[in-house]
Amino acid sequence: MTTQATQAGGRVESVNVAVVRTDDWTKVKSGRSGIDKRPVEGPVLLTATGLDGDTVCDVANHGGPDQAVYAYSVDDLAFWTAELGQPVLPGGVGENLTMSGVDCSGAVIGERWQVGDTVLQVRGPRIPCQVFAGFRGVPDLVRRFVAARRPGAYLAVERPGAVAAGDSVRVLDRPVHGVTVTHLMAALTGERSQVPMIVAAREHLGARGRDWLDNALGVKRG
Repeated sequence: MTTQATQAGGRVESVNVAVVRTDDWTKVKSGRSGIDKRPVEGPVLLTATGLDGDTVCDVANHGGPDQAVYAYSVDDLAFWTAELGQPVLPGGVGENLTMSGVDCSGAVIGERWQVGDTVLQVRGPRIPCQVFAGFRGVPDLVRRFVAARRPGAYLAVERPGAVAAGDSVRVLDRPVHGVTVTHLMAALTGERSQVPMIVAAREHLGARGRDWLDNALGVKRG
């Protein structure tokens, strides 16, 4: 069940695409990384596979239809700027869409946003890895990012279209189950007490999320 919503006031502050990096810190994965996102001017086409001009190097863990675009809040960027003692600018945590007036981490799994010409659906949190820590030059950043409970939201693209800085963000509808991106992050990062509540959001998790939940619950698949 969903509730209709007309929450307005959100805004896209920047649209960010990857500059592929091959620094030493990328060697913990494939030797290439697209985590370094930089703002671009003008409208950018967003399809089911992501933003036009973006690059996903670690396809085993990033990208795909349920992680087509990553959104993060300017309030959370400000938190990390203060926490890390270094400027964390738009794109600075690897996000494609930097937003204001939107609680990306507190969004309900399955809620739908109209962003510019597109309609996006919240699928889950970003879970950091050592590439992220290397990119920011903070060795313990994975632990700190998990503890801060500011993961941002991965989104699926329900209706493709163009997005640009200045576009409004509006919540179209929101599931009543109340399971948020942050709840799911807690479950994914070891808080087993959170796992049972995630069941209510299963239909909105996407393929990776459903597989994880089934494994966590001990569900056997044929």
